[in-house]
Amino acid sequence: MLYPILAILGGLIVLVWSADRFVNGAAATAKNFGMSPLLIGLTIVSFGTSAPEMLVSFMASINDSGSLAVGNAVGSNIANIALVLGITAMIAPMPVKSGVIKKEIPLLVGITLLAGYCLWDLTLSLSDGIILFVGLIVCLYLFAKYQQEEEGSDDEEIPELTTPKAIFWLLIGLALLIASSRLLVWGAVEIATIMGVSELIIGLTIVAIGTSLPELAATVASALKKQHDIALGNIVGSNIFNLGAVMAIPGLVSPISIEADAFSRDYMAMLAVTILLVAFCLWQRPARISRIEGGLLTAAYAGYLYLLYTVAS
Repeated sequence: MLYPILAILGGLIVLVWSADRFVNGAAATAKNFGMSPLLIGLTIVSFGTSAPEMLVSFMASINDSGSLAVGNAVGSNIANIALVLGITAMIAPMPVKSGVIKKEIPLLVGITLLAGYCLWDLTLSLSDGIILFVGLIVCLYLFAKYQQEEEGSDDEEIPELTTPKAIFWLLIGLALLIASSRLLVWGAVEIATIMGVSELIIGLTIVAIGTSLPELAATVASALKKQHDIALGNIVGSNIFNLGAVMAIPGLVSPISIEADAFSRDYMAMLAVTILLVAFCLWQRPARISRIEGGLLTAAYAGYLYLLYTVAS
């Protein structure tokens, strides 16, 4: 029991430290290359923090466990909005620019509906994988196009770093984010196993939350530094990567059939929290996600976990 506890404590310390370095490196890189913080949050940061999901998805697919990859993608998206964004908003309420509501969030809704179309028949085929991957490419193209139309960005508190130093901390921070999140998940799984918690419950809770830890660390760190564009861009971009890349991998590597619950329960839960995010962005001006709304999102995630627990028991 000692080593898992040390793994959790050590992983948490490194996670917090590396998140700060990662966000500083990402923000400085964006500034030095003339990219908006929103764009780098939607692309570099979201790709990096989605790396654990991509790794899990690929390893699961080549080991004929594609259903795990689909569950990982859907579960991580639910966690990103309901848990990561919920906790972040409770810590630091997040303003939402009108351009994000008109451009990036509709892309998230679109690829979420596209994923539903691909999962509707309870199979994930090669053509489905291609469709999702093409959807990702279209989103990345539009992100770059929107870059030219961006409003003024949050550049206060962005550190002054040379480009080599900014890229160095971006890469080192990312590597440590992924490594520390893996260490945390290992420690948590070991403790849960020792305490007699079933593997199914571990997979549905600890692993799903664990692969979202980089998003949580990077998003909270960005929000606390008032780099809200990076924080929100990370959530939107990570969810798009999860559907366009992570979920596409099983179809591209080893087409699979999925359980009915993966669509009727888990996909619908993902769609519901995505719609809830849209509602929160639309129902007040200026648009913002407040502490109350963050609390509602976190409560929704707790309810989802309770549903999983009752079904699995």
